Amino acid sequence: MNAVRRGLGNGLVQAVLVVIGLVWLTPLAGLFVSSLRSSQDTAKGGWWTALSSPGRLSFDNYTALLKNSGITQAFWNTVLISVPATTLVVVIAALAGYAFAWLDFPLREPLFLLVVALLVVPVQIGLLPVAKLFGALGLFGTIPGVVLFHVAYGLPFAVFLLRNYFAEMPKEMLEAARMDGGTEWRIFTRLVLPVGRPAIASLAIFQFLWVWNDMLVALLFADSSSQPLTVQLQSQIRQFGSNIDVLAPGAFLSLIVPVVVFFAFQKHFVQGVMAGSVK
Repeated sequence: MNAVRRGLGNGLVQAVLVVIGLVWLTPLAGLFVSSLRSSQDTAKGGWWTALSSPGRLSFDNYTALLKNSGITQAFWNTVLISVPATTLVVVIAALAGYAFAWLDFPLREPLFLLVVALLVVPVQIGLLPVAKLFGALGLFGTIPGVVLFHVAYGLPFAVFLLRNYFAEMPKEMLEAARMDGGTEWRIFTRLVLPVGRPAIASLAIFQFLWVWNDMLVALLFADSSSQPLTVQLQSQIRQFGSNIDVLAPGAFLSLIVPVVVFFAFQKHFVQGVMAGSVK
């Protein structure tokens, strides 16, 4: 009887999860179908009406999108912003997290408290002062300027996350590595990084999704030649009905990349999220 109850309970949970997954994927499916319709068909009815005549769907909008120099340049600008901003945050945070967790140096605790304090600073507070600073340095309106802002704003949380994860590693394991003659760099690269891979992967996913989907920072710090896809799509908005042939495929392109990245690394993401509760 208990086995039957557990089976029914598991089946109910799985059914609920399937329903939630379908609800979550419905907007994505609707956007994809809309991106395959002409503006004339879109004006006649909702995206679901296209399911009755799938023969009218085509990839003409994507062909036109690839010929739109503004959209394609904005896509590559997004890549040039997201990849360095994610890589730099992960590398710097991993090094700093290891140092705060296991190395003794002057003012270690006050500096870590300062990092924690920076977590409560809203991004809006730093926009104007940093904009003036970047203007004086010649970085305002450039891709490096956008990358630097994302790196600076993402580092406090990243350092906090990785430091706490690294600090949970067994002290005996690191001491044994030092007794075997391992240098700090060798211990970090050969021992700490492999063990901390779930947390690092989770951080990389969070940071990438944040930067890829950002519009506020890019809207202020990027000019017309360096603006990412989110800003370019916003500037393309004239009247939704007459511009859907550009907005729908562009929005789907902007959305599908984070979805692919998330599902590609979901195993590490789940491990990283669950690691703290398990420990």
